[in-house]
Amino acid sequence: MIELYTWGTPNGRKVSVMLEECGLAYNVHRIDIGKGEQLAPDYLEINPNGKIPSIVDPDGPDGAPLPMMESGAILVYLAGKTGRFLPASTRGKYVALQWLMFQMGHVGPMYGQVHHFLRTAKVEVPYAIERYVKEKDRLYSVLDRRLGAARFLAGDAYTIADIATYPWVARHEWHKTDLATFPNVKRWFDAIAARPAVQRGMAVPG
Repeated sequence: MIELYTWGTPNGRKVSVMLEECGLAYNVHRIDIGKGEQLAPDYLEINPNGKIPSIVDPDGPDGAPLPMMESGAILVYLAGKTGRFLPASTRGKYVALQWLMFQMGHVGPMYGQVHHFLRTAKVEVPYAIERYVKEKDRLYSVLDRRLGAARFLAGDAYTIADIATYPWVARHEWHKTDLATFPNVKRWFDAIAARPAVQRGMAVPG
C-alpha cells in the first residue's frame, strides 16, 4: 500500500491520477498547504523541500521503504515499478521524457505564475500578468502544434507526459484560456478527461 501525501493541486493530482491508472493501492494523507502542514518536521523527513506531493512506497526496489518527492520523479518511478505509461523502446521513452520535462520546466511553473498573479497576488502587477499570460499562450501553442501531429504528447500512446500535463490544463479557467482557441489541445483534453481513472485521480484528496 503506497502512502500518498498530497493536496488538491495540479502537481498533487498528477500522482493520484497515475496511481489510479496503474491500479496501485494507496492511502491518502491530506497535507493542507494553506495551513503550512507541508513544513511540519515529520513531513520534512519525507520531503525535505516541503512541497507536495510525496509518496512512500513500503516495497521499494530493494525491498526497503522508499520515500519519493517531486511529482515528475514519482511518475517515472511508478512507470518503472509497473511497466506502464512509459514506452518500452528507447526512442519512445526519451520522447515521453522530453515532454514530461516540458511540463515540469515550462507548463507547470508558467501556468502557476499566471494563477498567482491573476488570483492571489495582494496587488495587481500588470507587467507580471502580461508577461506570464503571454508565455502561457505561447506554451498552449506549442502543445497545440504537437497535438496536431500526434494523438498524445509522446506519440500514439498515452504516457506519463500526458498524465503530468493534463491537471494543469484542467485549470484552464483559472488562467483564462478558452480551449476552443487550441482545438488540438481540446481534443486531447476531452479524451483524457473521459478516462475513469483520471476522473478518480482528479477527485483526490476529496
